[in-house]
Amino acid sequence: MKQIGKFTVCGLLGKGGMGKVFKVRYPVTGKIGAMKLLDPNPILVSLLGMKTIEDMFEREAVTMAGIRHPHVVPILDYDRVGDRLFYIMDFYGDNLGSLMGESYETEKPSRRIPVDKALAYTDQILQGLSRLHFSSLIHRDIKPFNILITDEDTVRICDFGLSKLRHETLKSHDSLKVGSPYYAPPEQEKDPDAVDFSADLYAVAVTLYRMVTGRLPVPPVKPPSQINRDLNPAWDRFIQKALSASPASRFTDAEQMRAELQILAGMWSRQKASMSSLPSWVFDDLFAEEREERLRSVPSKISAAEAPALFRTDELMRPLSFIPNRFNVCGENTVKDEATGLVWQIGGTRFPVNLQGAFEYVRTLNRARFDGSDAWRLPTAVELLSLVEPTPEGLDHGKKRIFDARQRSLWSSDRSTFITGWYVNMELGFAGFNDFDSFYHAKAVRSL
Repeated sequence: MKQIGKFTVCGLLGKGGMGKVFKVRYPVTGKIGAMKLLDPNPILVSLLGMKTIEDMFEREAVTMAGIRHPHVVPILDYDRVGDRLFYIMDFYGDNLGSLMGESYETEKPSRRIPVDKALAYTDQILQGLSRLHFSSLIHRDIKPFNILITDEDTVRICDFGLSKLRHETLKSHDSLKVGSPYYAPPEQEKDPDAVDFSADLYAVAVTLYRMVTGRLPVPPVKPPSQINRDLNPAWDRFIQKALSASPASRFTDAEQMRAELQILAGMWSRQKASMSSLPSWVFDDLFAEEREERLRSVPSKISAAEAPALFRTDELMRPLSFIPNRFNVCGENTVKDEATGLVWQIGGTRFPVNLQGAFEYVRTLNRARFDGSDAWRLPTAVELLSLVEPTPEGLDHGKKRIFDARQRSLWSSDRSTFITGWYVNMELGFAGFNDFDSFYHAKAVRSL
C-alpha cells in the first residue's frame, strides 16, 4: 500500500478542487484516520498561484486546530511530505449528505430525515456555529456533505477551506464561486467577502428544509407543512424567516435561531405524546395484509449498480414495498417474524462496531448458544430490509416498536466491493454501503 509520511493509505474517501481525502492507518496502533492532502486542480493553481493555495490550506488547518468543540471536527496532525501539505482528522464513515442520499445532482429529491433527528442535528450544527462565530469565524460552506455523523449519532462541522474572519477581506479570483449552489445565500453569490454570520444561518435553514421535506427550497419556496404532514405553520414561519433574502430579516445569531428551534422541538414533543396516547386499535389494520416471503440468506457480493434490482429498492435504496411483518415475541431476547420465518435478536451489540467486530459478535453468540441456538448469523441486506417500515407520519408515530431504537444502522453480511459492505439504516429505511472500518450496530438472525 502507498505511504504518505508515516501513514498507510487505505483508500480514497473523496476529492475536491483543493485536494483529496484519504482513509489512512497510523503506524503501530493501527488507528484509522482521515487525511486531507493538498492536491489542487491545475485550473485553480493557474488562477490563484500555488503559494496562495498553500497559505489557504495552512490557514484552514490552523483554524480547525484552534477550535475545541464537540460539534466541530478536530485536527490531529499537520505536516508536509515533499512538496505536499496534509492534515489528519478523525475518521467518520458517514455524513449528512450520504445519510439523506444527496448526490452531485443536488436538485434530485433526497431521503427525509425524521423530525426528531432533524431537530437534533440542526441544534448541534447551530451549537457548532455558535462556537465558530464566537471566534469571529464565518464558515461560508455549510451543507450536508460538510456535516459529519459520528458513531454516537452526533454531528461535527468540517471543511473550513472557505472560512473567513468577520470583517476580513480575502482576495480571490472573480471567476471563483465561494460556497455551494442552493446553500449559499444571495449576498454570498454577489460578494463573498462581505457576508456575515447570517450567511451560515441561511445555509442551516436550507439544510433543515431539505432534511424534513426531501427537497431544496427552490423559489417559490413551498411551505414545509404542505410537504410533510407532521409539520405545522410554525415551521413555515421559522423557515420563512431563516431563508429571508435580506440578512437583516433573518435570525440575529445562532443562539437566537436555536431558541426558536427549541420552541418547535417542544411543540413536536407534545404532538408525539398525543399520538402515543391513542388506543391500540387505531393501529390494528396498519399491516393487516398477510404474505409469506422467502428471503436470500446466503451472503453475496453485490455492486451498487446491481443493488436496486436485487434488493427491490428505488434509486434512494428504499424498499419499493414493505413486508407485513407478523412478530411473535419468543421471550426477553428474541422475536419470530411469522411472515418470513426468521428469528431475530430484539437487541444486538451495545455499541457500534466495525464489520469484523460484527462477525465476531455473532461468533460469540454461537459459542454461548444464545437463546439455546448456535445457528445465529449476520443477516443479509434483504433480510434486514424486511424489517423496514414506511417512514412514520401522523398516527404512525404512536405505533409501538419491538426492536431497540438505539441501533439505528445494522451491518449485513453482504459485500459491495472488496473493502465495503452493505448496511441498512433502520431509522430512515434504506440500504447503503460503507467502508469495513465504519461503525454500525450488529443484530443476529437465524432461520427456522
